[in-house]
Amino acid sequence: MISVRLPKDMENRINNLAKSTQRPKSFFIKEALANYLEDMEDYYDVLQRKNSKSREIISLEELKSAIDV
Repeated sequence: MISVRLPKDMENRINNLAKSTQRPKSFFIKEALANYLEDMEDYYDVLQRKNSKSREIISLEELKSAIDV
């Protein structure tokens, strides 16, 4: 279980959304967090690959050829 303090305006927005959709507030909080975590995992994966000494860099022409464009 995690407890989080939200700014009042954010809390109001979640409350309004929950009320208008008749879904629990936790549904929207879980959805938002899942999307954010996925984005952050992708971001840090890209950073790690970018900084890797073993990465292979190809030209735009090689990429186009590889995907048949």
